[in-house]
Amino acid sequence: MPYDLSPFYLSLKIASVSTLLVFIASILLARFMCRREFFGKSLIEAIILLPLVLPPTVVGFALIFLFGLNGPIGILLEQWFGFRIVFTWIGAVIASFVVSLPLMYQSTAAAFEKVDARWENVARTLGISEIRIFRTITFSLAWPGIFAGLILSFARGIGEFGATLMIAGYIPGQTETVPLAIYFAYEAGRMEEAAFWVIIISSLGLAIISWLNYWRKKNNVRLGRE
Repeated sequence: MPYDLSPFYLSLKIASVSTLLVFIASILLARFMCRREFFGKSLIEAIILLPLVLPPTVVGFALIFLFGLNGPIGILLEQWFGFRIVFTWIGAVIASFVVSLPLMYQSTAAAFEKVDARWENVARTLGISEIRIFRTITFSLAWPGIFAGLILSFARGIGEFGATLMIAGYIPGQTETVPLAIYFAYEAGRMEEAAFWVIIISSLGLAIISWLNYWRKKNNVRLGRE
């Protein structure tokens, strides 16, 4: 029996946008945090990583509190731009961003910390700009770890459910992602449809993880030869 594939395409769209945002945010945050020591650093890192240990409903509640129609950010968006976050696919992007950021930040920070600072210092003595040092040395050497985090963040974004349901709701054709399609198909007793989406998202996740493991092994072999 054919099914509407719009939840799959919407999940890919949301995961792609959120992964791009996570990539930018994690690069900026990790670059700032990894080579600096300051008061409150541990607290900031704890806040960044907090969604890893919080129930999705807590994350969703926090997003509703901030972006809801009565939330501080939600009110500003409504008054200034006539724009709402709740019950839109953008709300799903924000939920995916929040739950994926800790994974990407951890991978990026670990990758930056593995870069030998002596290479950067040598480049500075040669008068090379900080932007060029970051682009040609730091980012290039840290790229394998960053890329692994990027793939895992994309996979996490596709599978996000709890926070997405709270802030984006369930609107077929607009906010219905694959995890939501599975849940509401099961609730309605449409077991074949739910099983179809379970197979789709499980196969996609298995393919992503398998390819990432293959890429890691191949990259480690190449680095060992070099």
